[in-house]
Amino acid sequence: MSGALPRGACDCHCHVFGPAARFPYAEPRSYTPADAPLAAYLAMLDRLGFDRGVLVQPSAYGRDNRAMLDALTREPQRLRGVAVGGAELTAATLKAWHAAGVRGLRANEFRRDGKPYYQNGVGLQEIEPLLPLLADLGWHLQLWIDARDLPAMAGALARVPVPVVVDHMGRLEHHLGTHNPGFQALLRGVGEGRLWAKLSGTYRLGATPPDYGEARPFHDALLAANPRNLVWGTDWPHPRPEGPVPDTAHLLAVLLDWTRDPAQRQTILTDNPARLYDFPSA
Repeated sequence: MSGALPRGACDCHCHVFGPAARFPYAEPRSYTPADAPLAAYLAMLDRLGFDRGVLVQPSAYGRDNRAMLDALTREPQRLRGVAVGGAELTAATLKAWHAAGVRGLRANEFRRDGKPYYQNGVGLQEIEPLLPLLADLGWHLQLWIDARDLPAMAGALARVPVPVVVDHMGRLEHHLGTHNPGFQALLRGVGEGRLWAKLSGTYRLGATPPDYGEARPFHDALLAANPRNLVWGTDWPHPRPEGPVPDTAHLLAVLLDWTRDPAQRQTILTDNPARLYDFPSA
């Protein structure tokens, strides 16, 4: 597998959990994960051939970013992070996090029936006052949202002065199709360079394991729209999956099968992450 990946390849979406005795989970929380510590994550990266990774703060930890920050400080060359926080954050805190390797904040706007699906998320409205600081630091905003809600947020997103990275291809149930207005809004944003998308989470679109073929039209549409604004991640260790827990190596194999052009692999797996997460050139 490693021979198929370009030098500097980056897993742009993963999480570390625990050990819970040292980094306890938030109360209340939407799910309780098994421990998935840094050593296990690094072993997975080595096994698949990734040189780099991006740790995304999970909702099970709420605004307590200590587990992620601890991992970043132990692997400062190899890892970057996306944190969660809002009104409690100061310029000094953001600068300290930047020094540790954080390069973005995550806004959670993911809803079902109009209600937040995950506890402990921080919405865009609370992050908005911090956006000038994010711009000064060269950070981005990561957005966890169902693409169907993107059109309603168009005005708010147009005011965001930093790159906006949409998780998991917009997390649209595949039966809604690529012509869904929300996914079309994502396509336009990516095509115009206003939005980024993660080609991850194929198993979160309601697609059939192990190959998740129903998700391919979404992948292909985003690739055709603008490969320079796409990244990919394993979503390891796959918390709260909609269906069976996927095999991480097979998820990568599916990506490589769907992205055959070596130049596009280089763009998505190495060049784009280096720009977005401020890694040195591979």
